[in-house]
Amino acid sequence: MIMLRAIVDSVYEDSTYKPKVLGPGGFFDKQWFDEFLQSSGPNIVDGVTHHIYNLGPGDAPDLLQKIQDPVYLSEVAQTFKDAQTSVSQYGMWSAPWIGESGGAYNSGGKYVSHTFVDSFWYLDQLGMTSTFDHKVYCRQSLIGGNYGLLNTTSFIPNPDYYSALLWHRLMGTSVLSTTHEGSPYLRTYSHCSKQKPGVTLLLINLSNSTSFNITVENDMNLYPDKMTRFDQMMLQTSGLREEYHLTPNDGNVQSDVVLLNGSPLELTCDGDIPDLVPEIVDGSLPIQMAPSSIAFINIKDFQAPACA
Repeated sequence: MIMLRAIVDSVYEDSTYKPKVLGPGGFFDKQWFDEFLQSSGPNIVDGVTHHIYNLGPGDAPDLLQKIQDPVYLSEVAQTFKDAQTSVSQYGMWSAPWIGESGGAYNSGGKYVSHTFVDSFWYLDQLGMTSTFDHKVYCRQSLIGGNYGLLNTTSFIPNPDYYSALLWHRLMGTSVLSTTHEGSPYLRTYSHCSKQKPGVTLLLINLSNSTSFNITVENDMNLYPDKMTRFDQMMLQTSGLREEYHLTPNDGNVQSDVVLLNGSPLELTCDGDIPDLVPEIVDGSLPIQMAPSSIAFINIKDFQAPACA
């Protein structure tokens, strides 16, 4: 790795752009990664990469159940936390990356990984890794295996493609602390919005039988004595918000057709990606989450100091 860094620095010495040196890859083991960073030394690797396939083999009979189990999905958080700790202690010049992940290894699940339900673990990990300061998440794969973002024969986008696209378009790089008082089957993440003012929430309802009505509060409400009159006025604002609700076709989580606000996402007659149009909702109303659904919610007038 040290020699690779020397080669890259030499070849690109006078270049405006220089390739990043990444490593070591493979599954995370804290002791080994700590020793790797200490042995390689400062400024050798730009991204500390590790792989995640925490759902197990693609042919596991309980794959579908794992993806919908909040306790199981949360177990991998310790790995992300440990990776963050290793880099902060021994590689502060770098950042943790997910160098490869497809959920289930051995090409994923034949009847699961290309369907709507796969977005549960995928988006959950995008949100979770962000909270543990991972800067990049590399998905296996664009085309190939059961977990490809595109159908391997028709190249039509699978549901995970649209999930990734909405994440890319809506979620900014500033991650906000998010908690909720309710069922563990509701997963919640929030970032400063990427292109618009305010914040964007990612909500995932893992339950196949329970709906949720969600009210969003700014934790500035916890410190009213520190709020200015302007702050209080802004927190009372209840303008319009944009909602992108993803649900499976016919309510079947193993469908490879995903609906956006009730309409199927299909390529245009020219083969282009369809417009991803949000539903405009009165911001004073609770967010309604159907069973087995995903939502991106853009709240433009939400006042988060980190997003100023």
